[in-house]
Amino acid sequence: MTRQVVLDTETTGLNAAGGDRIIEVAAVELLHRRPGAHLQRYVNPQRASHPDALRVHGLTEEFLADKPLFAQIADDLLGFVRGAEVIIHNAAFDLAFLDAELERLGLAPFETHCARVTDSLALARAQFPGKFNSLDALCKRFGVDNTRRTLHGALLDAELLAEVYIWLTRGQGSLVVDPDTEPGDAAHALQDLSGFVLPRLQASADECALHDAILQEIDASSKDGAVWRPQQKAVA
Repeated sequence: MTRQVVLDTETTGLNAAGGDRIIEVAAVELLHRRPGAHLQRYVNPQRASHPDALRVHGLTEEFLADKPLFAQIADDLLGFVRGAEVIIHNAAFDLAFLDAELERLGLAPFETHCARVTDSLALARAQFPGKFNSLDALCKRFGVDNTRRTLHGALLDAELLAEVYIWLTRGQGSLVVDPDTEPGDAAHALQDLSGFVLPRLQASADECALHDAILQEIDASSKDGAVWRPQQKAVA
């Protein structure tokens, strides 16, 4: 099973080609579909954030002034994602910034350092076409608590996306749950449940009497009586 890492970045603006830079990068490891180790680094972008971006992430020039340059955290980041499937929401955006930073260092594009990149936004759009599929919208849809997300932060967003991704990929083709395999793995395909028969339990006399007493109460309090009476007669 390919190791999985959920990744997010915060940036000074929206235009990597125009010189905007990464100011925070974070990644959360998924082990057997459960969050594991994480990596988070703040980065000095050597430039100011666009006012709109600053309102989103709240990371000021003063806060970032003593943080390392991307060149100083690149090895940590690439080592953390090496060989992994990297899951990113709206991957094209983050990849544009990661590739621009790596190009400045004379390094190969980000995707060459990991097994593959999976765009969770594309997965969400395939499952929920025509609906809002932002991270906040998906948290609401799946009941993931995002009340801490008053400002965007790469680590928090990666943690939330990890939970959302598990919901997005929760499909299971077998009743047998093996913590060492993923849904759809070969180990699940080998499970033969064709001979499995669910037990059928008959209600006892006491249980039938209690049920009948409840129906009589409904008959007494309802104009039309209990709707189960005709069904019971039909079954009898």
